[in-house]
This record gives sequence, structure tokens and C-alpha cells, in this order.
Amino acid sequence: MCLTSSSLELIACVALQKPIHCLMAGLLFLSVRNLKLEHEQEKNKILSEALETLATEHHELEQSLVKGSPPLSIISEEQFYDAVSDSESEKSLSGFETTAAYSLEDSMDSKDTITSSVSEEKVCGSGESLSNGIKKHRTSLPSPMFSRNDFSIWSILRKCIGMELSKITMPVIFNEPLSFLQRLTEYMEHTYLIHKASSLSSTTERMQCVAAFAVSAVASQWERTGKPFNPLLGETYELIRDDLGFRLLSEQVSHHPPISAFYAEGLNNDFVFHGSIYPKLKFWGKSVEAEPKGTMTLELLEHSEAYTWTNPTCCVHNIIVGKLWIEQYGNVEITNHKTGEKCVLSFKPCGLFGKELHKVEGYIQDKSKKKLCALYGKWTECLYSVDPATFEAYKKNDKKSAEEKKSSKQEPDEMPLPDSESVYVIPGSILLWKITPRPPNSAQMYNFTSFAMALNELDKEMESVIPKTDCRLRPDIRAMENGEIDLASEEKKRLEEKQRTARKNRSKSEEDWKTRWFHQGPNPYTGTQDWLYSGNYWDRNYFNLPDIY
Repeated sequence: MCLTSSSLELIACVALQKPIHCLMAGLLFLSVRNLKLEHEQEKNKILSEALETLATEHHELEQSLVKGSPPLSIISEEQFYDAVSDSESEKSLSGFETTAAYSLEDSMDSKDTITSSVSEEKVCGSGESLSNGIKKHRTSLPSPMFSRNDFSIWSILRKCIGMELSKITMPVIFNEPLSFLQRLTEYMEHTYLIHKASSLSSTTERMQCVAAFAVSAVASQWERTGKPFNPLLGETYELIRDDLGFRLLSEQVSHHPPISAFYAEGLNNDFVFHGSIYPKLKFWGKSVEAEPKGTMTLELLEHSEAYTWTNPTCCVHNIIVGKLWIEQYGNVEITNHKTGEKCVLSFKPCGLFGKELHKVEGYIQDKSKKKLCALYGKWTECLYSVDPATFEAYKKNDKKSAEEKKSSKQEPDEMPLPDSESVYVIPGSILLWKITPRPPNSAQMYNFTSFAMALNELDKEMESVIPKTDCRLRPDIRAMENGEIDLASEEKKRLEEKQRTARKNRSKSEEDWKTRWFHQGPNPYTGTQDWLYSGNYWDRNYFNLPDIY
């Protein structure tokens, strides 16, 4: 068959037609995809601007209602960073577990009350002793809390959208005048529960007290929406409480990631309590979630028993608009490594109608998983124990509770109001722990407990003994406690820059940072990586300490 030149041209065109169609289809697909992408970007921009407007208007409206004055402008959009090297992608936003926060606390109810409290502090002083020789601790801070109502958190947190949350840190106004090392020390407020556990002969009763101690350790977080200061690398804190029967040491052993290690011991050699905390933060848009990585280990020396557990997850709600509120949720499993007994506690999520708000419940089981007793209560108030059969009968009859539990995964926009009858006491129950009421001036003092109020006090005798790395000597925290906010902000920036410079100098000389009082090693009971006390701190032989302030 003979093909003419025109026939060959026709065949060539037909052969090329298919790839041309494919190319055109591909170009059309890319064009449609780009249009969709541009549309989504524009939509996200509009939504972000609308949310910013909503947050700003909501904040200004609150200002008008609280102050009875025209709305004030929000703070500047300047970013604030922690003191780490420029090359690092993570910045610390430690929270006790807390987390970053801004609060819309009510304005001061009574200026006279605050003034009288501060005056009383000046008269009493921190060196005064009680009749039994035990030191009398202060009952207020030198200056009341600076009002946060003039500030909006949205101009800071909107930078977190699509970013690692830990890259953003809060201005000093969103802090409370405590280091995270001091906040960590609040685990020890209810140390009497450990002493009580040591005095009991029954393993189940000891576990009840240990469980109550684990629950009480997070109780001080309720309404504490201020962010503690991030500890500097090498920063330390010590606390000796003769009245509570313990002494404690903590050290910031790592800055990237932020890890705080602590070691406490009974003054009568009845217990040792130690652990390390590495808070992992997640930003969910309306809330910030802090998962406290790290194992708590309690040793009851008289019984040769060791208990380990991890803390529940802490969540701060209404980050953008509304009143901040805190909840704890997740399972906490306490293990007695000698007997095999376990206490499994469930910190309930709030639920849609607030029925589960703050609730804690669970069981103590022997090594064969037989239920020995039930525990229930609220981490903000109290904890009870009762016979398991009695508890289960009560739960079975509480049909309303079972219905509302189905909605427990939904996140309410506003903090639900607690039940008028906060905790129903099941007949036959035994009270294990009840929270100590906060002092009358707590709302004006960052919602501190009486225990927290004394954590940063410093007298001349103490100053001559503690090492120069103790956070009582941090100028930014001290300035904030004294009500000098501008000075606190300046000092915070200075310390961060000093730490950044020191880190760069170490990297140039290839010198590794060495912790002073703790070292890494396996937890003796769980085998997981932990920070263990190296000893000798209380010898008071402090030499070659880093100059961090």
C-alpha cells in the first residue's frame, strides 16, 4: 500500500492527538486546583479576620462592662520569645502544667481589703515565729495582682495558627510571680497524706492515702490561669517546711526540651518523693492542652514500698474569648510495685451539661484485679472511699448521670456551673482528703493558695544560705511580685538574652551543659528514663555555680 504525503500527515496528527489531549487535561486540572487553593486561602483569611474582630469586640465589651468606661486598645502585636538560640524551632511555654494564659479576673472588689493585707504583711514580716518555734509564713504578696483586663490574648495567640505553639510566649503581664519550679512544689501542699500513709498498717489504706495525695497535687491549679515563669537552665529552688515535715529541691535540668526535676524527702526519714516534668502543649483553637510527661515516684521507707504514676492532662478553655477555665482529664494509674496493687482513677472530662465537671472516680485493685474499694470525689474539693458494691449500686441508680455521660466528649463554650450539691456523699463513705480553703485575698493575689503565697518569700537569713541559682533571687519574678510590671518585663528580656548568649558561647566551644544536682538514669521501679537526685545539695557546699541572673 502506497501512502501519500498527505496521508502521513494525517496519521501523524492522529498519533499526536492523544498526548495533546492528556496535556490539555493536565493543565486544566492544575488550573482548577490553583483556583480552589486560592479560594480556600481567601476564605481562611476572611475567617481569621472575622475571628480577630470578634475577639477584639468581645474583649472591648468586657472592658466596658467591668470598668464602665470606653473600650481600650489591645496590646501591641509584637512577638515575645524565650531565651534560646535563634536556630532552635521550639521555645518553652511551660505550664503546670500548666499552660499559657490570660485571664479576665474580676476587678478588685475592695481596695481597702488589699491595702490592709499588704500593711499586715509589712508589720508581721516573714521572720516572725509562732509559739512552738515554727516560722510564721506570710499571708499575702507585697503587691496585689496587676489587672489583665486591659489586654487581649488574641493578638498573641493568633500567631499560633498553623505553627508550633511553643514558638510563642506570653508577655510578662500574663505570668504569675512564681517560677515553674515553685509551681511544681505545690505538689507538697498536702504532705500530711504521705505521713498518714506511712503510719497505716493496711496496704489498701496506704494506697487510699497515696491516691488522695496524687489527686490533691493538682488541686491548686483550679482558677490559676496565670502562666508561671519558664525556669532558666540551671535554675534551682529549695523549700524547707518544718511544719509540714519535708524539704524539697528542684532544678531545671534541660531548656530544650524544658524539663524540671525535683526531689523531696520527709524530715523524719519516712518518705522520698521525686520525679521530672516535661509539659507537652497542644493548641486546639479554643483551648490549650498540657500533657505532663514524666513519672511521679513516692517511696514509703518504713514499708519498703514504691508507688509510681503520671499526672492527668490539664486543659485551659476559652483562650480566645470568654472567661478562662481549667479542667483535668484522663486516666491516672498508681502502682504499688511491692504488692502489685493498683489504683486506677478517671479524671472525667466536663461534658456538655457540666455534670462531670472536676469529677474523679476509680477503684483500688489487688494484683488479680479484684476491686478492693472505690474512690470518688472532685479534684477541686475532696476524695472519698467506699465499698465497691455500694458504689456500683449508686452508679446504676443514677440514670441521669449515665445519659449525660454520652455527651462527655463535647467541649462547652462556657464553664458549666457546678451542681448545687457539689459531691453527693454515698452512705458508708470515708473522707480521705478535703481541700484547704483559699485565703480571703486569693482573688487579688493571682488566686494563690496560702501555701503558694509563701513560696517566694525571702528573708536575710535565707538569702545568706541558698545558692545564687535559687529562683527567689530572680529579678523579674521579684519585680512582678512587687507590682513593678515594666521592670519585670525588662528583666525578663535581659535574662533571656543572657541565656541565649551563654548557649551560643557553649556551642562555639563545644562545651556541654552539666546539671548540678540531678543526673539521667532509669527509674528504679519502671525502668523508664528519668532524672535522679545526685545528692549533696544540703551540705551547702556551693561552688562553680552558673551565673544565670
